[in-house]
Amino acid sequence: MSVYEKLKSLDITLAAPAAPVAAYVMHVQTGNLVFISGHIAKKPDGSIWAGQLGKNISTDEGKQAARGVAVALIGTLQEACGGDLNRVKRIVKLTSLVNSTADFTDHHLVTNGASELLGDVFGDAGKHARAAFGVAQIPLGACVEIDLVVEVA
Repeated sequence: MSVYEKLKSLDITLAAPAAPVAAYVMHVQTGNLVFISGHIAKKPDGSIWAGQLGKNISTDEGKQAARGVAVALIGTLQEACGGDLNRVKRIVKLTSLVNSTADFTDHHLVTNGASELLGDVFGDAGKHARAAFGVAQIPLGACVEIDLVVEVA
């Protein structure tokens, strides 16, 4: 099954990437690696999914937020690949920042929302190294921010 067939089977429609809101670009390619800038969690209506894990957002909600970030990252990756996600050879590294209280310890479970989706969409090529961190705050109060490193053909 192609990447696009997998997206369709998951009922995922990719949106155009958001424009950067500060002094950076959404993606950079060097050699066969594409670096996708951090994307923050947004609700289905496009508003920032603000909040803090361990305070006013549950682990399950955080996992859904991370899954939504992964969908947005795939949209940006598609642009970086010139419109062809079949160029993706491997999701290399995912870094997840989870806006959380000092005693919240399930950052890895929140991040699984993104990791599992990448595996579902890209199969073995979606299996990646990763880091999940708890942080005191994320821009605009978002609950999750994730970036990617991807190898392309």
